[in-house]
Amino acid sequence: MNILIIENEIYLAQKVVSRLLDDGHSCDYIESPNIDNLTKDYDIVLLSTSLPSALCKNIIKKYNETAIILLLVSYISDETVTNPIKDGAKDYIMKPFIMDELVRKIYHYKECRSIRRELQTLREYVDFIMEDIDTTEVLLPPSFPSLIESNSQKCADKLVFELSRKLDMPISFISLGTSTWQKELNTIDKKRIIYLTQFHSLKRSAKENLLKLIEDKNCIISSLETEEDFPYRKIEFNDSNLLMSNTNIITINDYVKLMVLSYQSKYPDTELSKKLGISRKSLWEKRKKLGIEKKK
Repeated sequence: MNILIIENEIYLAQKVVSRLLDDGHSCDYIESPNIDNLTKDYDIVLLSTSLPSALCKNIIKKYNETAIILLLVSYISDETVTNPIKDGAKDYIMKPFIMDELVRKIYHYKECRSIRRELQTLREYVDFIMEDIDTTEVLLPPSFPSLIESNSQKCADKLVFELSRKLDMPISFISLGTSTWQKELNTIDKKRIIYLTQFHSLKRSAKENLLKLIEDKNCIISSLETEEDFPYRKIEFNDSNLLMSNTNIITINDYVKLMVLSYQSKYPDTELSKKLGISRKSLWEKRKKLGIEKKK
């Protein structure tokens, strides 16, 4: 990591630089900085609050979006701790400090930043791959356990992700298509949503056994088939604009209808019919027979 140490106690700064260099980091040390000369990017900034408060504020403002700022303080007050943290510093450490504690804080906040960035990336990815699914007319499961019946796993997944955000509860994923699902189910604590997929793959006796196990658990179950005898709340959520799910078998006419609805805005009829392996005339006849309106 690239680390900037801003400290006017030279002996302390030298100790910090020596330790961080031994750990393999790149360090710059400045005793009395000029804000205009701070042009380099850093991962960590160690900032002494014995400097003038206005200068500390400007340094924090400069780096709080790109670096982790840790305060080196001689005493605790609004000026040395409270206000700098409000401005964007992450934490402080009291002088004199044990060097291992400073290093621990550096790695702790580096890990926190990495996790936040990864979480943001994953959230954006989930939103991106599910942006074509409209859930505005669908009520999220208000109680546990509940079943989501859908023609697409993707639809059910989006509902569960939205429920997780609404309740601020993490999700544990269990596929009922595996032989270990019962063991996994018994090891999950009650502060998590247990998301069980592939309910349709179970035999009747296994379904009955599962229903007994989940009656007091925070379970959401998804099925790609209609479940007539499910004793708890059921939600049906299908999206005709999505491609067929991995497990459903649909008719040739339904397949053609799905493909045309999905790709007619991307390809002209000549190319679309070629990709479907039919003539343009056959495509026209399919449109008429299946009631597919041609979009201009």
